[in-house]
Amino acid sequence: MMRKGWKRVSAVALLGTLLIGCAGEEDSIVMAPVPVVENTFTPESFWSSNVGDGVGRYYSNLTPAYEYGKVYAADRGGEVKAIDGETGKTLWAVNLSAEKPALISGGITASYSKLYLGTETGELIALDEETGDLVWRINAGGEILSKPLADESLIVVNTSRGELAAFDAESGEERWRISTDVPNLTLRGDSSPVAISGGVFWGMANGRLGAAFIENGNIIWQQTVASPKGATEIDRLVDVDATPVISGSLLYAVGYNGQLVAIDLRSGRPAWKRTYSSTTDFLVVGSYLFLVTDKDHVVAVDARSGTELWQNRDLEYRQLTAPVAISGYVVVGDAEGYLHWLDPTTGEFVAQQKLDDSGIAVAPIKADDAYIVITRDGRISKKQTQ
Repeated sequence: MMRKGWKRVSAVALLGTLLIGCAGEEDSIVMAPVPVVENTFTPESFWSSNVGDGVGRYYSNLTPAYEYGKVYAADRGGEVKAIDGETGKTLWAVNLSAEKPALISGGITASYSKLYLGTETGELIALDEETGDLVWRINAGGEILSKPLADESLIVVNTSRGELAAFDAESGEERWRISTDVPNLTLRGDSSPVAISGGVFWGMANGRLGAAFIENGNIIWQQTVASPKGATEIDRLVDVDATPVISGSLLYAVGYNGQLVAIDLRSGRPAWKRTYSSTTDFLVVGSYLFLVTDKDHVVAVDARSGTELWQNRDLEYRQLTAPVAISGYVVVGDAEGYLHWLDPTTGEFVAQQKLDDSGIAVAPIKADDAYIVITRDGRISKKQTQ
């Protein structure tokens, strides 16, 4: 099984690289230069700290969490830290690799007075949010590369083996498990599950979106988001790695080499479909849906109809994070350590911020009237737009 590294390259880029290696031709996949932006505001910094060595050059969706007035962050090596959200003071820090390597890759989810994290070695770990003490540590049966879901006193994880598994939030005892087919060739990454009204929804490596009852894991429906096409295995990649988004009566999902689709939650039938390819989480705000494509184009579509409203191609192949809404703007980070701020109605740049040279792997998270951002080398900071 192929699993991609820290660079979120498209299948086209990967195929091009293989051909270039054989033919010695110049690489046609070129990262766009940093756009020249006249800032309309300058973000203010409150505090900064560090969390171990970060994630380095490894693929990672290890996102901090903000809950209980604290910021929780972790590095791939196993360090987990709680930081006072106001002062930036470290409240506690633990090392989960003291006895064996942790290789944290999924999380952080803060719920039920605990923190839940998944690892590349297939462990699901629960820590006390107040002290960092280990509550339980169990084998989930496969790599956990996405954020666990906390709902109905359960912790639900989507593993790289194509299994969706639910565990008791207090004890870690397994409650149910769903197995799905995994193609021989997939991208490195898995969809985080989401839940509403007793149902859990998740994307699969086989191009489908699944729905099940969260109480017992019984399947409700499955819907195809992407279908294998093309002559090569790379062309036939159809992973649905982006986390589905629920807004009103619709569930939105997007697949690689597939479609952006809006699905009626009750029937499981598509309300509309549009051709977009992406593996990155996306954003729905009111009637706007914001998406980063596999070429790192930032796109806005009408969430009600799927009609494209604008497309910004100036960040092509800059390995963008998922888009996030901050202070009325759409924000994405990139591999060279920049945050880019876009007007949500036009897609035009309104500000740009350089953090460091290590790059930004995950989107900033909101913290009341501010935001938290972490870089690949583990530097974490709290900032505000103005």
